[in-house]
Amino acid sequence: MKKLQVTALILMLSASMAPITCFAEAENTAAEESAAEESVASSSELGPQNELSDEGLSAVTAKDVEEGTYSIEVECSSSMFPIDDCQLTVKDGKMSAVLTMGGQGYLKLYMGTGQEAAGASEDEFITFVENDQGKQTYEVPVEALDQVINCAAFSKRKQKWYDRTLIFKASSLPDGVQKNVQMTTLEDLGLEDGEYLVDVEIGGGSGHTKIESPAPLTIKDGQAEATIVWGNSNYDYMKIKEEKYEWDGNGEHSTFVIPVTGFDYKMPVMADTVALGTPRELDYTLTFYSDTIVEAE
Repeated sequence: MKKLQVTALILMLSASMAPITCFAEAENTAAEESAAEESVASSSELGPQNELSDEGLSAVTAKDVEEGTYSIEVECSSSMFPIDDCQLTVKDGKMSAVLTMGGQGYLKLYMGTGQEAAGASEDEFITFVENDQGKQTYEVPVEALDQVINCAAFSKRKQKWYDRTLIFKASSLPDGVQKNVQMTTLEDLGLEDGEYLVDVEIGGGSGHTKIESPAPLTIKDGQAEATIVWGNSNYDYMKIKEEKYEWDGNGEHSTFVIPVTGFDYKMPVMADTVALGTPRELDYTLTFYSDTIVEAE
């Protein structure tokens, strides 16, 4: 009988303590979540941001690039995360990049969001290495070029994670290193020298930009050039690879004559816009459709 009474008493005590234990666990969880939130900078703390978009761009992965190390351009959503140099390495089916920073305001990086970084373990963070000029460098994995990638940076002064986004730009790769690029060449078309019109489609940028189509197309001495007329006057130059093509400012629409490197593929180009207050280079693609080419009247 006494054993039954003792057992009953133990069960009663256990039952009464269970809510207390659950409440304590909930308090601990809430405290941890609150601490994690406090270690991530709020949107108001991030400062001015450039919204990066990969709409209309095709992701370029390691299988699409010849093995090697290349100096490429990388765009960041924040000027407070200055990148002076980017060296992309493609090896064994993977890509990584060494970012040389223009400042020393961060202690570590995490390839993901700040919220994810706040809950990650220390071995998942990327710490900097000083180069021979004393600049901070970070070696980061690159899933794909021409794709928005999340990157959180831990501020040395604020002791918080700051959300950044990056785009490693395939358009800045050297000529001939991209593989599996399917296009129709001018030689394939066998067109004679002359003036033509061709339908052209734009991708990338903000996703809202327009250009005139069809576009005038000139073929001469085995080379093709197209006249690109933008829907506004906000663009002062375009770049194909490292070659710059400037607008003279005449007329109501930014207009450029640029080489056409191929048809029926997303040809990477860059255009500098002044519509956002300060000049900003944006990545676009132009697709010239060979089956729409007709002689100009």
